Amino acid sequence: MSEPAPHSVTLRFLAAPTDVGHSGSVDAGTVLEWVDKAAYAAAVGWAKSYCVTAYVGNIHFSDPVNSGDMVEVEATIVYTGRSSMHIRTVTSAADPKGGPATMRSQCLVIFVAVGPDGKPVPVPQFTPSTPAEIEQRDSALARIAVREQIVEAMNAQEYTDAGTAERVVLRFMAAPTDVNWGGKVHGGIVMKWIDEAAYVCASRYCGRDTVAVFSGGVRFYRPLMIGDVVEVEARLVYTGNKGMHVAVHVRSGSPKSREMRLTTYCLTVMVARDDSGTSVPVPQWVPVSEEDKRLHTHARDLLEIRGGAPGNRLPDHLLQDPQHLL
Repeated sequence: MSEPAPHSVTLRFLAAPTDVGHSGSVDAGTVLEWVDKAAYAAAVGWAKSYCVTAYVGNIHFSDPVNSGDMVEVEATIVYTGRSSMHIRTVTSAADPKGGPATMRSQCLVIFVAVGPDGKPVPVPQFTPSTPAEIEQRDSALARIAVREQIVEAMNAQEYTDAGTAERVVLRFMAAPTDVNWGGKVHGGIVMKWIDEAAYVCASRYCGRDTVAVFSGGVRFYRPLMIGDVVEVEARLVYTGNKGMHVAVHVRSGSPKSREMRLTTYCLTVMVARDDSGTSVPVPQWVPVSEEDKRLHTHARDLLEIRGGAPGNRLPDHLLQDPQHLL
């Protein structure tokens, strides 16, 4: 009788000076690239087939990773559907010269197993056996309804040139070095591009260095091919006391065609930091056009939806809003 496949994988990285980004620490995009690799290893080990990233959600960055840190990314399967695997990832880091490792970020990644024809295939069902595993399974199940609400709300929005908020578009070609194990662009690379575009947009708006503290609703609609022209558009849609909410769309297409198709979409929250690394208030963005107002309301609605998820709460600036005190 064969032994059951392990449902947890841990990858380790030594953060290099080349991993350091604009903020002076390792960029959130690089951390997400590591997270995607660890989750992929867990998914493939469980499914015994090629797997693709379908969704990344509820990404919280608590503390930065610094150059020279020993980084550990633990990816654990907590729930399986017919062909999907819900994987909880926890990123920790420590000084390799000594000292305890501390948690730097965590998130949920959903992979789907696919066959040679690219269509979903069934995966072995995961059955939790300990109280901790049951609790994590139940938490994943409880978030399914919240995730569906978020995806529905995000899909319902239209972004046009009628918006007046800070907006940047990065354009380039997907290089052979961006390839994943299936011959397409690695999902972690796409998330790195998202972080870079959000950084430029938020930093231009507030005039300071910025870092990501949260990213949610990262939905992968279709694969991005090597050699494609890539367009990453980031637009400010909302500001809290310190957070700048930036909607990011990734589109791609063949350089032989003018057609660009949406491949990935998400919303990232960036904060500004002073020279000491402390987060500081940012100017409030006031919507001007009807589209501005609609997207501003959309961002608040997403905060309300996420605030109702297990273990979440509304941000302080919303709890202090008179509308929530009635």
